Amino acid sequence: METLSINDLAAVAKAADVLARGGVILYPTDTLYGLGADALSDEAVAKVRAIKGRDEKKPIHAIVADLGMAAKYAEVSEAARKLAQKFLPGPLTLILKKKSGIEASIAKGMDTFSIRIPDNQFCLDLAKAFGKPFTTTSANTAGMQPERSVKKILTQLGENAQRIDLVIDAGELPKRQPSTVVDVSSGEVKVLREGAIPASQLLQTS
Repeated sequence: METLSINDLAAVAKAADVLARGGVILYPTDTLYGLGADALSDEAVAKVRAIKGRDEKKPIHAIVADLGMAAKYAEVSEAARKLAQKFLPGPLTLILKKKSGIEASIAKGMDTFSIRIPDNQFCLDLAKAFGKPFTTTSANTAGMQPERSVKKILTQLGENAQRIDLVIDAGELPKRQPSTVVDVSSGEVKVLREGAIPASQLLQTS
C-alpha cells in the first residue's frame, strides 16, 4: 500500500493508473473518504465489496466528471438536469435509469446507474484523468460508523485494508453529512436519503 498526500502533484496521475490496473484507492470526497475502483470492472468492484464486507445486492454509486460522462451509461432526464444545474458539483447522488447494454459491475442486474459529481477538485480531476466512472462508497466496514481520518479508517478495516493499493491522504476531514440520494430514474424526484442537501430544496427545484 502506497500513501500520497492530496497535495502531491503526482496524486491524480498515480490514482488514475491504479484504477486502470484494476486496483483500489482510498480517497477523500466532499463528504467522507471513499473506496474507489473501476466501476465497470467486475473484478475491481468485487475487491471494494470484499474490503467493506458489503452485501453484493447493495448498490454502489460512481463518480463521473460531468453529465456528459454520465450520459454514456444512463438516461439523464430533465429532472436530473435541473437538479444537477443547481446542486452539482456537490453532495448529491442521482439515481438514473441505466442505458440498455450497460451490464458491467455496478450496473449488473440493475435498472439504474447512480452517479456523484462531488465538490472536490481531486475527485473531478481523477474522473477526467481516468476517463470512466469509478466507485464511491464510504471507506468503512459494512455496518460500522465511517471514520474521518486515514489512520482510523485503516484500523477499522483491519486486515482488509491490505487490499487497498493507494491511499490519498487529505488529513482528517471535517464532520459532514453524507450526500442526499435522489431517485430520478422514473423522471420524478424521489428523495431516498436526506443528507447534506435538504429534501425541501430539492423538491422546490423539481
